Amino acid sequence: MRVFSYNVNGIRAAISKGFLQWLETNSPDVICLQEIKATQDQIPVMEIEMLGYHHYWFPAKKKGYSGVAILSKILPDNIVYGMNNPQYDDEGRFLRADFGDISVVSVYHPSGTSGDERQDFKMEWLDFFRNYVNELRKERPQLIISGDYNICHEAIDIHDPVRNAKSSGFLPEERQWFTDFLNDGYTDSFRFLNKEPNHYSWWSYRFNAKLNNKGWRIDYHILTENLNEKITSASIMPEVNFSDHCPIVVEIK
Repeated sequence: MRVFSYNVNGIRAAISKGFLQWLETNSPDVICLQEIKATQDQIPVMEIEMLGYHHYWFPAKKKGYSGVAILSKILPDNIVYGMNNPQYDDEGRFLRADFGDISVVSVYHPSGTSGDERQDFKMEWLDFFRNYVNELRKERPQLIISGDYNICHEAIDIHDPVRNAKSSGFLPEERQWFTDFLNDGYTDSFRFLNKEPNHYSWWSYRFNAKLNNKGWRIDYHILTENLNEKITSASIMPEVNFSDHCPIVVEIK
């Protein structure tokens, strides 16, 4: 199973830049999307179906904001929208698809860059998310939790850890949360197989950041540790330019 994840920063904009042609060429079994910024009636779903995909959309109530989706060539046994918490579900941040014993989640963690209020919201979300997922594991013990976490975990995951030490997305409390979360029994699939620096998944549109590879790795496929031996590859696709993020890939046998 090849699972992709991609924060598209607006699915309609990505489609206008060639996203569907790229999807056809790469043909992931499952792709998790974040920041779709659209409702299903605004998306050319017939074209997606013609590529062989079942599709599930969980937009935010606020127009043009947030939202997650899962496209899958495999018909899921079950789809669960949200985490049964209106505060977070109204922002369209969590969508789960069950495939036999394995569940795939598309998740979009909040950003705290707009100020203290949203940073507080982010930290509250992180605690809720961690508790929710740990409870979910009792029912669905094999999880692939894919998406934009809006956190660089380690210094190796950001181009300038010193000057960004007080930036949302690289705050000590966010990084500690990530460490604690992984210690609950999860694996960062990319770092599991790749120890090299200079691999990022998001670049600012300013200052030629992508051209100079001044990026942040904030997109992850996080797997429950019981899937470690099934991971055959994990990669990042920085050459794909439909968004300020790029797709990430994990393959399990």
